[in-house]
Amino acid sequence: MAKSKTAFFCQDCGYRSPKWLGKCPGCGEWSTLAEEPLAPAGTDSAAARWVAGGGQSAATQPMPLSEIDVANEPRTPTGSGEFDRVLGGGVVAGSVILIGGDPGIGKSTLILQSLHHIGKGRGKVLYVSGEESAGQIRLRADRLKIASDDLYILAETAFEEIIAHAETLKPLAIVVDSIQTTYTRRLTAAPGSVSQIREVAAQLMFYAKKSGVAVFIIGHVTKEGAIAGPRVLEHIVDTVLYFEGGKDHAYRILRGVKNRFGPVNELGIFEMKGVGLVEVSNPSGLFLSERPKDAAGSVVVATQEGTRPMLVELQALVSQSYAGSARRMALGVDPNRVSLLLAILEKRAGLHLADQDVFVNVVSGIQMNEPAIDLGIVAAVASSFRDRPVDPATIVFGEVGLAGEIRGVQRAEQRIREAEKLGFKRCVLPKRNEDMLRKENPKKLKMELIGVSQISEVLGVL
Repeated sequence: MAKSKTAFFCQDCGYRSPKWLGKCPGCGEWSTLAEEPLAPAGTDSAAARWVAGGGQSAATQPMPLSEIDVANEPRTPTGSGEFDRVLGGGVVAGSVILIGGDPGIGKSTLILQSLHHIGKGRGKVLYVSGEESAGQIRLRADRLKIASDDLYILAETAFEEIIAHAETLKPLAIVVDSIQTTYTRRLTAAPGSVSQIREVAAQLMFYAKKSGVAVFIIGHVTKEGAIAGPRVLEHIVDTVLYFEGGKDHAYRILRGVKNRFGPVNELGIFEMKGVGLVEVSNPSGLFLSERPKDAAGSVVVATQEGTRPMLVELQALVSQSYAGSARRMALGVDPNRVSLLLAILEKRAGLHLADQDVFVNVVSGIQMNEPAIDLGIVAAVASSFRDRPVDPATIVFGEVGLAGEIRGVQRAEQRIREAEKLGFKRCVLPKRNEDMLRKENPKKLKMELIGVSQISEVLGVL
């Protein structure tokens, strides 16, 4: 009997090697290569390769660019304004959407709620579960008060069986929960392996494009928070969404990191309640609802996530260190960025922080990566170090350079408009942005604008 051929695949990036290696040449991670069997040539069944038969649509032909129809793709609303915002206005027919997040964060709840609204009065929808039984899903649906004859549940993990049922049912949308439990009979590798995930995702993409059915894929995440499986999984799909937020917080954040049909880095804010996920229409007011008054180290930052401006409270605590080396801890912001800004404060502003423990936290568990929050971090650290509170009616935003200069940011007017709605009276912003705003809108802005160009000016103003 011929020996089956195997290869070693990186479980993080999908790199293939004929032999085991301690370090992956593709992504540089250690001990991530695992041995998997290769599919023998010429063993594909007709059921497994249903796409090769042409599907249900005629073969595509080359077309001149000028003759291609550029009409907007019709979108189906999900019943949630926040979910539609992240998707770019709704679900596009034939799109493949990948959703990842920590276990128990609410991925299945969000999808079940959305699938119910997608099928309401429009057609059938199919929820395929490889981790829960139909009875368990029914219990969740009862808790969410979902009852629909158009919502079908299928407990199945074989890809060929899923496609067979889908071709019979002809649904508007399909949910595969999860990609790590689904397998194809073409391959002998175990479900969840790199080869299985890559092949199943590719086949689902082919099915979605040929049939026009929207496909939602739920994926597990690693301990680092990235979607488990090869990186090529995110390249195959049209949209990649991440669910953020700890289980000890009631708020959930749905972040779009890739979207071929809408803006990227868009945020959707939800609150987990007994009846499911409820959208939050005014996140700025929610995040600032419990803000302490006249507290040193508390600063309100105007950040821009996608097309939405938001005001978030950023807190810093600076205290004398009694250990051998000072501690630096950051939650919700990049720790390396915080260390960089502390060095700038030491060098350019004369704050001696080498013997001080510094803790930075973004209230409500939101993750912020925009450079415009630099000025907020600087202001919060300086306020806590000097034990002098910042005026509670003041917001700040701006990027800080290594020379201590304050650089301009995009969409300054939208940030200020959001702050005006919540009653803020003063804004500390880059000098470049102030000059542009005064030139373009000299009378429209009611807020007091204070432009700064150096980090020393910021500390003097605040």
